[in-house]
Amino acid sequence: MQTCDSPQSYPHPVDGVPGFARPNQLAAPDVLGTMTTFPPLTHVALTVRALSVSVPWYEALLDAEPVLDEDTDPDFHHTVYLLGNGTLLGLHQHKAPAPAGNFSEFNVGLDHVSFGCGNRSDLEKWVNRLDELGIAHTGIKDATYGSGVSFRDPDGIALEFFAPPS
Repeated sequence: MQTCDSPQSYPHPVDGVPGFARPNQLAAPDVLGTMTTFPPLTHVALTVRALSVSVPWYEALLDAEPVLDEDTDPDFHHTVYLLGNGTLLGLHQHKAPAPAGNFSEFNVGLDHVSFGCGNRSDLEKWVNRLDELGIAHTGIKDATYGSGVSFRDPDGIALEFFAPPS
């Protein structure tokens, strides 16, 4: 079993932040059947307006092909990417058209999706990648809890690359 302390795992945004702790291992029931730790995220699914627009954009950003691209029922299609840490990122399109307007982090629900970088140097490389792809971004913003760069996908979904403090 891979633990959060294994060399393959990425630094976590709460590492070293007073008052926050990260689990030592993936969740597993103890002998009495109660959970010992909260399980990690396995996937994030984003509803997009048009897969024909979003799939090429995410393929360029991720530099990856989907690991799954299928209709799961007559009214739903999803395209799924495997990220380097084992998390799945899914793009969903439903037969029912999305409501007018773009994503807003001010609505109840998702605020943004953040991708973890190992350090500021890695974050700077991602800024260069965004520039190469012509993706508008905020530039790196520094805070006591780490540094991040924010940008948006074609539907305006808020995304971020984040590195822990040095």
